[in-house]
Amino acid sequence: MFAGYELEILYKDEHLVVINKPSGLLVHKSMIDRHEIYYAMKMLRDQLGGQWVYPVHRLDKPTSGVLLFALDSETARLMSEQFKMHSIEKKYIAVVRGYTEDAGIIDHALKEKLDKISDKDAKKDKEAQEAQTHYRRVATVEIAKPVGRYEKTRYSLVELTPKTGRKHQLRRHMKHISHHIVGDTKYGRGEHNKFIRAEYDVHRLLLHCQSLAIEHPYTKERCFFEADLDTTFKKLFNEFGWQKINNEREK
Repeated sequence: MFAGYELEILYKDEHLVVINKPSGLLVHKSMIDRHEIYYAMKMLRDQLGGQWVYPVHRLDKPTSGVLLFALDSETARLMSEQFKMHSIEKKYIAVVRGYTEDAGIIDHALKEKLDKISDKDAKKDKEAQEAQTHYRRVATVEIAKPVGRYEKTRYSLVELTPKTGRKHQLRRHMKHISHHIVGDTKYGRGEHNKFIRAEYDVHRLLLHCQSLAIEHPYTKERCFFEADLDTTFKKLFNEFGWQKINNEREK
């Protein structure tokens, strides 16, 4: 899938590099996906002529969008501090089932999700961790086709702003309020995933990190990075009549 693929570089200086990670690509090599030979760290390193890169945050494999790397260990340390202090701001967009409220705050603690292989020695009885997500509804669509027990199918386009960084936080929080993210095979609704695949040829999680705002670790300037949607998202926006929203994003 990623043979010969060139990562889109959104920004680069002597300390930082930012890419638009495609859906389906791991950030780094993982014991869980040992069969995978393509991951963003290696591909970017090769693209930069062998320069080592340091990931300072993560995106789930099926999530696309803005991904930041440091080009040296000290910059990685400084940027990691910003993420720990929650002084950065990430915004995502997602397509979810049903009509959400206009806006809201999901304040719901999450138990740490452990992987059977990579976290086999981790403590398994930790208390649930504080987790908070702000959301805002951007658009809606109603489709005159039944899914499950409903005669018509409704979806919302939402902007999600996580205030904490728990594993799978956005996916688990949207499940918690029964507005599952479409295409989520782990926390979503199977009937909606099947419908969106069959009707619109969508075979990915409809979650995209659209922007990241940080303080540059050396110049102290506020930096804002934005990643465009892939063709799957854009095609679905056209199908749902959301072209105007995508056009406004691209301005």
